[in-house]
Amino acid sequence: MSESSNQVLLERVSPAIAIVRLNRPEVRNALNLTVRQQMAEIFNQLGDEAELRCVILTGNEQSFAAGADIKDMSQISAVEMYHRHTERLWSAVGDCPVPVIAAVNGFALGGGMELAMHADIIIAGRGARFGQPEAKVGIMPGAGGTQRLVRAVGKFRAMYMCLTGETILAEEAYQVGLVSKLVEDNEVMNEARAMAEQIAELPPIALAQIKEVILHGADAPLGAALALERKAVQLLFATQDKQEGMAAFMEKRKPRYTGL
Repeated sequence: MSESSNQVLLERVSPAIAIVRLNRPEVRNALNLTVRQQMAEIFNQLGDEAELRCVILTGNEQSFAAGADIKDMSQISAVEMYHRHTERLWSAVGDCPVPVIAAVNGFALGGGMELAMHADIIIAGRGARFGQPEAKVGIMPGAGGTQRLVRAVGKFRAMYMCLTGETILAEEAYQVGLVSKLVEDNEVMNEARAMAEQIAELPPIALAQIKEVILHGADAPLGAALALERKAVQLLFATQDKQEGMAAFMEKRKPRYTGL
């Protein structure tokens, strides 16, 4: 584990599974620039690990991340905000080559909700709350909140959440498609780890292609997205894992995938 003084901690379950944990409990894991920088550095390092199969992104039992650090934002100008280029820091999470699971307890508000939406799967405890309350402090979502949210839940629910700044409970977030899986609060990390272990046993090239096609195909014309899908499938037919998976199925045994 990283030093406890760090605002983002890296924990290893195994070479295949990493946990990235926000560590500012005194401010409900509010996202200041240091948190974003440390988180980007960790994700960039993880992306280069050949054995990595899945990352769990989480906070603590009280809060995933309660938004951007208002004190930090209140002191910077528009030009300073521009020069931070925080989009590069956020992209380290969204562009992670392996599946990322957001394990959410408590508050996921503002930048915290945007951070969760950079993941591929969101597991939430029933007591979790989601929202984009930026309008209440004179600004608007700025890390994909207006764009990822509308793609996840549709125009009218996204408009409601962003224009009113109201929060919704995890049950509603699940019903509208923002949350992948809803569990009891004390089971969030157990469920995330079990899912990560399940993912880690699957063929990594296939998972990487699935993630890439879903993300890039979502905004492409249907014909182009289907072509992208076909090319990805054809690529997988050249892998050793395809041979292993189908052989294991016919031989009624558990496959042993190597990522080749």
